[in-house]
Amino acid sequence: MKLLIMTVLSSLLLSGSIYDFEVEGLDGNAIRFQQFKGKKILIVNTASRCGLTPQYEDLEKLYKSYSKNLVIVGFPANNFMGQEPGSNADIKAFCQKNYGVTFPMAEKISVKGNDTHPLYKFLKEAAEKKGMDNPVTWNFGKFLLDEKGELIATFSPRTNPMDAEITNWLNK
Repeated sequence: MKLLIMTVLSSLLLSGSIYDFEVEGLDGNAIRFQQFKGKKILIVNTASRCGLTPQYEDLEKLYKSYSKNLVIVGFPANNFMGQEPGSNADIKAFCQKNYGVTFPMAEKISVKGNDTHPLYKFLKEAAEKKGMDNPVTWNFGKFLLDEKGELIATFSPRTNPMDAEITNWLNK
């Protein structure tokens, strides 16, 4: 039944806007994307036991450096070799203790497969329509949306958050 509901919601939202989405946060509060209108949004699938996990540090640095016109939303996912096995509470504690994460973190979701979260279906379809690479090939793939909610770039998991490839978009 849950899969059916997600499929129906997904098909309704695929033609909409990023601002139509609302997800549960690790803290139990809703993350409403409509509140980010006028800011760039960087969406990243994350994991706590990945070789790329230290990117949390630079994601936090990026978030603090560009907080006036950027929001980062992390989406923990256990889709790649079981590298995010913890509960939402475990993930929240890990991110705060080890990296001081202050940017919004959503509850754990699936970013690939039959149970892909509708937001990730939306993002992957938007990337495909624009001829962009799908960055969800591993943990820490990144989608960048502009102030109007339009997808403007994708970045591979290996692209460091502070890399000029990303910061150049933020300085535009």
